[in-house]
Amino acid sequence: MQNVKVNLRPIVSKINLPTVLKTTFLPGDTTERLFIATQPGEIFYIGNGVIRTFLDIRARILKLGTPGGRYDERGLLGLAFHPAFYYNGLFYIHYSVAGTEGPSALTGPFKPNPCDPETLNLTWTNRETQYNHIDTVEEWSLQTNGQPRKRRTLLNLRRPFLNHNGVNSLNISPETGKLVLTTGDGGAGYDPFNLSQDDMEIAGKIIEIDVNKYPFIENPPVVTRFHELPASVQGALAVIAKGIRNISGISFQRISPNQYVKYVGNVGQEQVESIFSFVTYKPIPVTQLVQASLSHSSAEHKDMINFGWRGWEGVFPTSIKKGCSANPALDERTLAYYNETVATSIHRMPPLLSYFHDDSRPGKFGGTALTRVMPYMGNELPELAGCVVFSDLLRKGSTPAKGVLAYTRTRSDCKLNDYDVIETDYPFGSQSALFVSLGANLNQTKLYLGVYGSMNVTDFNQGTVFEVVP
Repeated sequence: MQNVKVNLRPIVSKINLPTVLKTTFLPGDTTERLFIATQPGEIFYIGNGVIRTFLDIRARILKLGTPGGRYDERGLLGLAFHPAFYYNGLFYIHYSVAGTEGPSALTGPFKPNPCDPETLNLTWTNRETQYNHIDTVEEWSLQTNGQPRKRRTLLNLRRPFLNHNGVNSLNISPETGKLVLTTGDGGAGYDPFNLSQDDMEIAGKIIEIDVNKYPFIENPPVVTRFHELPASVQGALAVIAKGIRNISGISFQRISPNQYVKYVGNVGQEQVESIFSFVTYKPIPVTQLVQASLSHSSAEHKDMINFGWRGWEGVFPTSIKKGCSANPALDERTLAYYNETVATSIHRMPPLLSYFHDDSRPGKFGGTALTRVMPYMGNELPELAGCVVFSDLLRKGSTPAKGVLAYTRTRSDCKLNDYDVIETDYPFGSQSALFVSLGANLNQTKLYLGVYGSMNVTDFNQGTVFEVVP
């Protein structure tokens, strides 16, 4: 591997936080358009050098912002276009619904304590009152007059905390044509209720949705577990993977006419960010999972991919980091979930790549949060041809705050891979430049980078979308 230098060409600036970057062809159009979904609820597209509004759902999204200006992970989270969007105008959005705020599932911050078993075995009780907000996944239709209209609601999901809702959470599989929903573990750090490993929990999963089989239901129930869904809805769902903390969607890289490598970036807790890859998989029908639960079957669904969280944080057993009282310059790390680490050690999928929050090796960087993984199949950036590019929100120690681009290559032996940093030549100046999203065009020959100037989503109009160029 080698050092790669790229330039960033601004496409649009002074927009709100760009959550999702995707391209498609509008019905009747001959030009592939870049669509930009912002976290507060706007969806724009670039047409003939002009930014145009495709959909504005800000009124449907709950009021964003948290005490102290911390980053709010709610809002418009996902956008995907039906495989036949050019002909039928169907597309899908995932967002946090206005007026659904609750007190959250716990009253204060959470951290597991191996010396206090109660902290290792918490249960999410009183779910109808103790939750943070409700997310919804909807199908919309672009009308012949060019105006989008909501067609139906697919899912209403009650979330325990404000964070780990997934981001870039809706994608279409080019293999199956199905909608893929990626959900985070529900938040609060350390997955306090171990939702990601529970087969009945919708949180912490990668879910296939067959929209062609999906029933039309008026006012679908608000749920947290698969068995709470109507049987007709269960029949349109299957689970690909569990053991997810929080992921930035799923990406596909073609390796044969009908086969793709799938890439998933799992955001870490305190130590490590991880990229997983797989080719073959066997989705488990939700009806089968529900039946196993009702019959109290203890059989392990070994065909389901398991990324290992919460027992594993990428390549490491999950640990708690705290300062050493005797030497403030050092940290102590205590294994948090030893029994779960052991239980998932055999069946978990090892990552393709991990990079660390603390890494002093030459040419590496200390990461903060993995924001997207994207294959690059173009030739304008020849050093990156066939590589997997990924973005991290914030390079630790950078002043002013700045994100990072890096890349890796797949390995035929499936062993753990290394990475190199991509140097970006752009004069951000004294303003923060957080790398919040990464996208590509349909054939993955162009890369787009979303940058924001603040960690606070309510610091509006500080977003810029770039194209990555030689």
